[in-house]
Amino acid sequence: MTELNLPTIVSRDEWEAARRELLRSEKEALRAKDALNTRRRELPMVRVEKDYRFEGPDGPVRLIDLFDGQQQLVVQHFMFHPDWEDGCSSCTAGVDELSDGLLRHLRARSTVYAVVARAPIAKLEKYRAKRGWTIPMYSSYGSDFNYDFHVTIDESVTPVQFNYRGPAELREAGFEWLLDAKDQPMEQPGMSCFLRVGDEVFHTYSTFARGSEQLGGSYGVLDMTALGRQEEWERPEGRGGKAAVPDFS
Repeated sequence: MTELNLPTIVSRDEWEAARRELLRSEKEALRAKDALNTRRRELPMVRVEKDYRFEGPDGPVRLIDLFDGQQQLVVQHFMFHPDWEDGCSSCTAGVDELSDGLLRHLRARSTVYAVVARAPIAKLEKYRAKRGWTIPMYSSYGSDFNYDFHVTIDESVTPVQFNYRGPAELREAGFEWLLDAKDQPMEQPGMSCFLRVGDEVFHTYSTFARGSEQLGGSYGVLDMTALGRQEEWERPEGRGGKAAVPDFS
């Protein structure tokens, strides 16, 4: 049996001194994260011109319908190729961690979470039942949605781009495998955020690869959106006004 590389054993006073030193770094990182979240909220936005259509559990829906009357929409781009019988295990783990409470808390901040995959709706419904999920899944099969948001890689449909890198940059970064035409179409994970202003929909943010690791709690999701946590301490001002307490009632 391999011996574990455990932490050094020290006195309580030595531990507290080390913990205080780490705390200084944690606070620096937190301030840096707050600044990054501010920059994310200050990103410009792009009007969604295409009339994207999806198939949901209750039939056809448009992108604006996924908002369900709320201001913001967070889409999880779920990897599920139309030929697969099961969805991506990593994406599946992410949905497994979604709770009714998290979804309720997001809605308290006028934000809806939707899971979109390219497989036909019949496969999605079968898989959803198998996993015991209550959150609906929406099929983008037959639409440009996955290609336009660069989570289905297929150079025969649209120029290859992943995580904001084109072919030359991907090759230089060691991602040649994304460029192999024989393996396309290829599914990739990601998250995209949208803002509704009246009857218009705007794309505010998308993240891919390790960017999806921001999930794991309501604030983690809200931090990706244009309106943020909607608490009065956040900058820029004027996008919320709720007290800075973890209360989503």
